[in-house]
Amino acid sequence: MSPKSIYRIVTALLLLFALGHTLGFNKIDPSWGVSASITALREIRFTAQGTPDRTYWGFYLGFGYFCSVLMLFAACVAWQLSRLSVETLRRMQFISWAFAILFLVVTVITWRFFFTVPVVFTVLITIGLIAGAWRARMV
Repeated sequence: MSPKSIYRIVTALLLLFALGHTLGFNKIDPSWGVSASITALREIRFTAQGTPDRTYWGFYLGFGYFCSVLMLFAACVAWQLSRLSVETLRRMQFISWAFAILFLVVTVITWRFFFTVPVVFTVLITIGLIAGAWRARMV
């Protein structure tokens, strides 16, 4: 498979991952038994670095949306990599391999702290990024 095809598949996976994350990261299943904790996260207000009226729930939402935006950026990078010639990709080995290695770190973090669906997405994306970087080097 060509690097172009691999990076386009990675782009699609990243877009689906970003969409799923954005729609689902703030959903809470009552069966988890965390309602009291979530209520506290939403209701306890404090001042953070001089900015009043903050909550840990607000931090959670902010970081969640922040992650979604970074996933969209990663999709943009993968799409741009898919549009480059093989010669240009070969000259951009640092970016291709850094993208793959850093997503491998994301996979380890996901494996450690999250659950099956995001683990599957990060594993597939990491495999795709490694394959794209490898194929660009070999073609």
